[in-house]
Amino acid sequence: MTALPESARELIESGALAHLVTLNRDGSPQVSCVWVGVDGDELVAAHLPEHQKIRNIRRDPRVAVSFEGTRIQPPGLKEYLVVHGKAHVTEGGAPELLQRLAHVYLGPDVKFPPMADPPPGYITHIQVERIGGVGPWADGP
Repeated sequence: MTALPESARELIESGALAHLVTLNRDGSPQVSCVWVGVDGDELVAAHLPEHQKIRNIRRDPRVAVSFEGTRIQPPGLKEYLVVHGKAHVTEGGAPELLQRLAHVYLGPDVKFPPMADPPPGYITHIQVERIGGVGPWADGP
Protein backbone atom coordinates (compact mmCIF):
# COMPACT_ATOMS: atom_id res chain seq x y z
CA MET A 1 0.00 0.00 0.00
CA THR A 2 1.21 3.52 -0.84
CA ALA A 3 0.73 6.46 1.50
CA LEU A 4 -1.20 9.42 0.13
CA PRO A 5 0.93 12.56 -0.08
CA GLU A 6 -0.59 15.54 1.74
CA SER A 7 -1.08 17.36 -1.59
CA ALA A 8 -3.19 14.46 -2.94
CA ARG A 9 -5.16 14.25 0.31
CA GLU A 10 -5.93 18.01 0.07
CA LEU A 11 -7.27 17.65 -3.48
CA ILE A 12 -9.48 14.68 -2.53
CA GLU A 13 -10.83 16.43 0.57
CA SER A 14 -11.51 19.65 -1.39
CA GLY A 15 -14.69 18.22 -2.90
CA ALA A 16 -13.27 17.36 -6.30
CA LEU A 17 -15.61 14.88 -7.96
CA ALA A 18 -14.11 11.46 -8.50
CA HIS A 19 -14.44 9.09 -11.43
CA LEU A 20 -14.32 5.49 -10.19
CA VAL A 21 -13.38 2.92 -12.82
CA THR A 22 -14.20 -0.74 -12.16
CA LEU A 23 -14.01 -3.72 -14.51
CA ASN A 24 -17.08 -5.41 -15.95
CA ARG A 25 -17.14 -9.19 -16.28
CA ASP A 26 -16.01 -8.93 -19.93
CA GLY A 27 -13.05 -6.69 -18.97
CA SER A 28 -14.59 -3.48 -20.26
CA PRO A 29 -14.39 -0.41 -18.02
CA GLN A 30 -17.37 0.82 -16.01
CA VAL A 31 -17.12 4.46 -14.88
CA SER A 32 -19.13 6.16 -12.11
CA CYS A 33 -18.92 9.70 -10.80
CA VAL A 34 -18.73 9.40 -6.99
CA TRP A 35 -18.03 11.38 -3.84
CA VAL A 36 -14.82 10.22 -2.18
CA GLY A 37 -13.34 10.81 1.25
CA VAL A 38 -10.15 9.76 2.99
CA ASP A 39 -10.02 7.37 5.95
CA GLY A 40 -6.42 6.92 7.07
CA ASP A 41 -4.55 6.01 3.89
CA GLU A 42 -7.63 4.56 2.17
CA LEU A 43 -10.13 6.25 -0.09
CA VAL A 44 -13.78 5.63 0.83
CA ALA A 45 -17.04 6.05 -1.07
CA ALA A 46 -20.61 5.23 -0.07
CA HIS A 47 -23.37 3.67 -2.15
CA LEU A 48 -26.97 2.99 -1.14
CA PRO A 49 -28.15 0.46 -3.75
CA GLU A 50 -25.94 -2.36 -4.97
CA HIS A 51 -24.98 -0.81 -8.31
CA GLN A 52 -22.82 -2.48 -10.95
CA LYS A 53 -19.66 -0.93 -9.48
CA ILE A 54 -20.23 -2.85 -6.22
CA ARG A 55 -20.73 -6.14 -8.05
CA ASN A 56 -17.62 -5.45 -10.15
CA ILE A 57 -15.44 -4.76 -7.09
CA ARG A 58 -16.61 -7.95 -5.39
CA ARG A 59 -15.57 -9.92 -8.48
CA ASP A 60 -12.37 -8.00 -9.36
CA PRO A 61 -10.93 -5.52 -6.82
CA ARG A 62 -8.74 -3.59 -9.29
CA VAL A 63 -9.91 0.03 -9.59
CA ALA A 64 -8.74 3.45 -10.72
CA VAL A 65 -10.03 6.77 -9.43
CA SER A 66 -9.37 10.15 -11.04
CA PHE A 67 -9.86 13.66 -9.63
CA GLU A 68 -9.64 16.94 -11.53
CA GLY A 69 -8.08 19.81 -9.64
CA THR A 70 -8.29 23.54 -10.21
CA ARG A 71 -4.66 24.68 -10.15
CA ILE A 72 -2.55 25.06 -13.25
CA GLN A 73 0.76 23.21 -13.14
CA PRO A 74 3.80 23.73 -15.38
CA PRO A 75 3.78 23.77 -18.38
CA GLY A 76 0.20 25.09 -18.19
CA LEU A 77 -1.74 21.87 -17.59
CA LYS A 78 -4.62 21.67 -15.12
CA GLU A 79 -3.71 19.35 -12.26
CA TYR A 80 -5.32 15.94 -11.93
CA LEU A 81 -4.77 12.96 -9.69
CA VAL A 82 -5.08 9.30 -10.65
CA VAL A 83 -5.14 6.63 -7.95
CA HIS A 84 -4.77 2.94 -8.82
CA GLY A 85 -5.62 0.45 -6.14
CA LYS A 86 -7.48 -2.53 -4.81
CA ALA A 87 -10.95 -2.09 -3.37
CA HIS A 88 -13.16 -4.08 -1.05
CA VAL A 89 -16.75 -3.59 -0.01
CA THR A 90 -18.21 -3.52 3.48
CA GLU A 91 -21.91 -3.56 4.21
CA GLY A 92 -23.52 -0.79 6.22
CA GLY A 93 -22.46 2.72 7.15
CA ALA A 94 -23.28 4.35 3.82
CA PRO A 95 -25.78 6.94 5.13
CA GLU A 96 -23.32 8.21 7.73
CA LEU A 97 -20.48 8.47 5.21
CA LEU A 98 -22.78 10.13 2.66
CA GLN A 99 -23.76 12.72 5.27
CA ARG A 100 -20.11 13.45 6.04
CA LEU A 101 -19.28 13.77 2.34
CA ALA A 102 -22.39 15.89 1.66
CA HIS A 103 -20.94 18.54 3.96
CA VAL A 104 -17.89 18.69 1.67
CA TYR A 105 -19.66 18.41 -1.68
CA LEU A 106 -22.96 20.21 -1.01
CA GLY A 107 -22.48 22.41 2.06
CA PRO A 108 -22.59 22.34 5.86
CA ASP A 109 -26.37 22.57 6.23
CA VAL A 110 -27.36 19.76 3.87
CA LYS A 111 -29.09 16.59 5.04
CA PHE A 112 -28.14 13.67 2.86
CA PRO A 113 -29.40 11.20 1.85
CA PRO A 114 -32.70 13.05 1.57
CA MET A 115 -34.88 10.28 2.98
CA ALA A 116 -36.21 9.42 6.41
CA ASP A 117 -34.87 5.87 6.75
CA PRO A 118 -32.09 5.14 4.22
CA PRO A 119 -30.90 1.57 3.72
CA PRO A 120 -27.54 0.63 5.28
CA GLY A 121 -25.86 0.52 1.85
CA TYR A 122 -22.24 -0.23 1.12
CA ILE A 123 -18.86 1.41 1.55
CA THR A 124 -15.99 0.83 -0.85
CA HIS A 125 -12.52 1.04 0.68
CA ILE A 126 -9.69 1.60 -1.79
CA GLN A 127 -6.14 0.76 -0.80
CA VAL A 128 -3.78 2.99 -2.75
CA GLU A 129 -1.17 1.09 -4.74
CA ARG A 130 0.05 3.78 -7.14
CA ILE A 131 -0.60 7.45 -7.79
CA GLY A 132 0.03 9.63 -10.80
CA GLY A 133 -1.30 12.50 -12.82
CA VAL A 134 -0.18 16.11 -13.03
CA GLY A 135 0.50 17.86 -9.73
CA PRO A 136 2.84 17.83 -6.74
CA TRP A 137 1.86 14.22 -5.91
CA ALA A 138 3.45 13.07 -9.20
CA ASP A 139 6.84 13.61 -7.55
CA GLY A 140 5.98 11.08 -4.83
CA PRO A 141 5.05 11.39 -1.14
